[in-house]
Amino acid sequence: MMPFAGGIDANPNATLLFSIAAAAIYALALELTPRLARSAAKTLAVALLAALAVMQGGPPLLVAALALSAAGDAFLSRDGEKAFLGGLASFLVAHVAYVVLFLEVGGGIGLLAAEPWRGAVALAMAVFVVVMLAALWRRVGPSLRIPIAVYVAAILAMGISALTTFHLWVIAGAVLFMASDGLLAAERFLLAAISPHRVWMRYAVWVLYYAAQLAITLGFLLS
Repeated sequence: MMPFAGGIDANPNATLLFSIAAAAIYALALELTPRLARSAAKTLAVALLAALAVMQGGPPLLVAALALSAAGDAFLSRDGEKAFLGGLASFLVAHVAYVVLFLEVGGGIGLLAAEPWRGAVALAMAVFVVVMLAALWRRVGPSLRIPIAVYVAAILAMGISALTTFHLWVIAGAVLFMASDGLLAAERFLLAAISPHRVWMRYAVWVLYYAAQLAITLGFLLS
């Protein structure tokens, strides 16, 4: 059973399958040294979700957020601080696009008070990012503190704005996105270089991240 009409040969379903395949290929190559093929697989996984959103007439802001995320993946598939900052900037703008999109389709911030479960999740998100930022502030260099603080604020805004929507897949995707970013920050800045936890955390970061983007995309396209 394919999610879109036309069976497996239809362009939307084929694009979705190619996206999932690219995500799986990147997972298999995750521990290899950075190279063009690995970067291409990582970038294509979400770039194809952007193409899928275009095919299905998805909101332009969804397409923009996915395209910016793919650009961020391209940066983060490489090593070095400049690549990291490039990825951070791309994802920052992607989160802004998501925030605007979620607020446009949502029922307003008042939903967080009207429905207690939404407010509880929003509070948990806020606590999570405050604890994470406090931990990172002591461990990162001065040049990274402000960029990371701005990014953390953006992803919190993305998570809370998702809670104003009526798409459960979108809300789940936002939660998974925040969990992925939290693990990424912990793996990159908080763990010792020789920690045995680095390997499984890298895989978890990718799986959670791709699942987040897939959930948000399908949440809009299948609603």
